[in-house]
Amino acid sequence: MAPDGTAPPRDMTIPTLRDRILPELRMRMPIDKARLTPRADVAREAKHVVATYLAGNRLELNLLDQRDLVTALVNSFLVESSSAALGTRTDAPASLPLKSVIPTSSTTANITLGALLEPPHGETYARPSSRSSVDQAKTKLQPIVLERIDTSAAAKMSREDLGRDLTGLVTELLLEQKIQLNAAERQELVTQLLDDMLGLGPLEPLLADETISEIMVNGPKQVYIEQKGRLTLSDVRFRDNAHVLAIATRIVTAIGRRIDESSPLCDARLMDGSRVNIIIPPLAIDGPTITIRKFSKKKIMLDTMVKFGSMSPQMAKVLRIVGRSRVNILISGGTGSGKTTLLNALSQMIDHGERIVTIEDAAELQLQQPHVVRLETRPANLEGHGEITMRDLLKNALRMRPDRIIVGETRGGEAIDMLQAMNTGHDGSLSTVHANRPREALMRLENMVGLAVANLSPRAIRQQIASAVDMIIQVSRMRDGSRRITHISEITGMEGEVITMQDLFTCEVVGEAADSKLTVDFKNHGLRPHCLPKAAYYGLDKQLLESLE
Repeated sequence: MAPDGTAPPRDMTIPTLRDRILPELRMRMPIDKARLTPRADVAREAKHVVATYLAGNRLELNLLDQRDLVTALVNSFLVESSSAALGTRTDAPASLPLKSVIPTSSTTANITLGALLEPPHGETYARPSSRSSVDQAKTKLQPIVLERIDTSAAAKMSREDLGRDLTGLVTELLLEQKIQLNAAERQELVTQLLDDMLGLGPLEPLLADETISEIMVNGPKQVYIEQKGRLTLSDVRFRDNAHVLAIATRIVTAIGRRIDESSPLCDARLMDGSRVNIIIPPLAIDGPTITIRKFSKKKIMLDTMVKFGSMSPQMAKVLRIVGRSRVNILISGGTGSGKTTLLNALSQMIDHGERIVTIEDAAELQLQQPHVVRLETRPANLEGHGEITMRDLLKNALRMRPDRIIVGETRGGEAIDMLQAMNTGHDGSLSTVHANRPREALMRLENMVGLAVANLSPRAIRQQIASAVDMIIQVSRMRDGSRRITHISEITGMEGEVITMQDLFTCEVVGEAADSKLTVDFKNHGLRPHCLPKAAYYGLDKQLLESLE
């Protein structure tokens, strides 16, 4: 039984508990005394009353719910004392809504928000300037917030629930610390605190902006963004290097990886598939560096790329046909040129009845087929054991009965395994490689195979490449920031020691518009495609020839 002889509430809601405990608080602290008592002292008394009530009734609340209850109790009590001081009365109980920080008109008709936020007699609130006010308040309140909440319990709550709880706590702390913020600034403060607690802190607004394609954090005070192909310095700032490192750690731990002095570089991904690279001191001289390649929420298809001017309609038709004809394709390009975007677009041509195995360092491919097995490499542990490489995954993938193997990026010894897979019945495989031209892509592939297998002659390696890879698509980021396909080239065989190639399409810059955008000409060379027999096997040879006319 409760002290007043009534049964403890069954629904355990904060308003019910508040209404039952409020009379006890009135007895321990008369209203005329409360008007002269600092809010912090009222809060301490309320905490004691709440703890006594819960213990006496054998009720259990987690720390966040206890905080909500204390906040609601204190706010209701101070509303009563303010009403008494102003000579007003409320017919309804002097109480606040659940997790609300200001009274509503139905409960305190004559008490305005301004009256509640007025400082005690003889005292003034700090009132900094507009944007800096939120930053200053956050700097002062954040340590106190972290002390007063159970972070482990907060991490399990949804953002909406935690936001409601945090709003009450922040309002209480603003009153305690005599800091005045308007409603918009209070909301911004709560949002920033939530971003630090549950998200990626200052990076959250940049991640939410779909016009931003890349985020580059060069230490705490320098954050660059890429918008429409142009790099600009943003106004986002971190507190210090420790703040940047904390965000980096949150990113990598979410996928079971680590970043520390013994392992100062890491490739990771965000929950939406965005790719992340992190490098920290002592390798990064000026502080932790985070590079995020955002994954577009909009599915980019070949038609979309035609609309953006990345390729001609003829090129798109040819790519659709070779994608369906199970042609082995290598996508070549520089950093940020759009290789992965094009790979995702090409993968949409894969039949939904095929079994696809993807292999990546940090999984970022987002295929739409129903039968996809995604494999991801694993770094070594603290003892230096347990590393799983791309080669390990490729060898295992061959035992998984794949119809197609997609290697996110070929950068090392896995090149030989990929070529062997392409040569042993796994047609239609896709991969990307860093290179500036199709011929350079072949040279890089040859070098990677040569480093992995020392006993193969250069001619044998080239024969492997010529028989495995059917087509190389070169993509480039041009100086106006646009991404375009500059070559669609086929490998036609070997002549002596040289791999022979032919260009089906090329892209040439022909001028520059007034807005600094380049004008280009996609040239169809009118050659008979070497992959025509593969297209004929799938009944697509006539369509392929028509696309090249």
